[in-house]
Amino acid sequence: MDTLDPASPIAAAIETTSEPAPRVWKFWGTTFWGFVIFAAMFVGQLAVVGWFLFRQGGSIDQESFSEAVTTVVSNGLTISLSVITGLPAVLAALWVAIRIKRARFADYLALRSFSWSDLAIGVVALFVLVMAWDALSRATGREVEPGFMGDVLKTARDDGAIWLLVLAFCVAAPITEEFFARGFLYRGWSESFLRVPGAIVLSSLVWTGLHLQYNWYFLGEVFSIGLLLGYLRYRSNSIWLTIILHGLNNLAAVVQTILLTSS
Repeated sequence: MDTLDPASPIAAAIETTSEPAPRVWKFWGTTFWGFVIFAAMFVGQLAVVGWFLFRQGGSIDQESFSEAVTTVVSNGLTISLSVITGLPAVLAALWVAIRIKRARFADYLALRSFSWSDLAIGVVALFVLVMAWDALSRATGREVEPGFMGDVLKTARDDGAIWLLVLAFCVAAPITEEFFARGFLYRGWSESFLRVPGAIVLSSLVWTGLHLQYNWYFLGEVFSIGLLLGYLRYRSNSIWLTIILHGLNNLAAVVQTILLTSS
């Protein structure tokens, strides 16, 4: 019997069906691995905090230890390094979760190119949304920037670590958070009973939960930005787009905080 022509439709069909299509974690699998990935990020960041506490040494009574923890976790250098070290921990956990499903890392997380039109739409929409929140802040007599950012920036400036803070907030944090929320969580939940709308809302809630250092007002802003980024993730099918927009938003916040604290 002659062998099949590799270019024939029959041979192509056999080749296509010989390898199972990549599987995706559904709702409960994505939720479980979401906790694992979050735990990995937490441990990676906590390692830096523990190292700085160890360096301080001194008395270990409860009062002095509490003061030391407060000082360390509010320091710009510590926060910057902890955000950066959280990235490889998240990447490792993501790789394990995706590898178990025998899927390609880039495909699972939608590491694909995007169009210039999607980028333009994202930049304009993000700018309008942030300006609307800033206008509402002024109208209600609230601070334009949360106090947390100002405190972190001042301590980072004192340690000569502004560049590290920019790297952490504008590069490491967007990659970590987007891979986790709009990459892994959205992918699995969008293919479950939640579908795309539910996945956008739930992943935005989880992402908002990563920013509990802010008050409820700024958490509302974070959630709304999450909804926008979720929609853009769906529209472009690219996580690189949301990473870039996330980074630009954080960069604008850092620059704005620098200007406000310098005046």
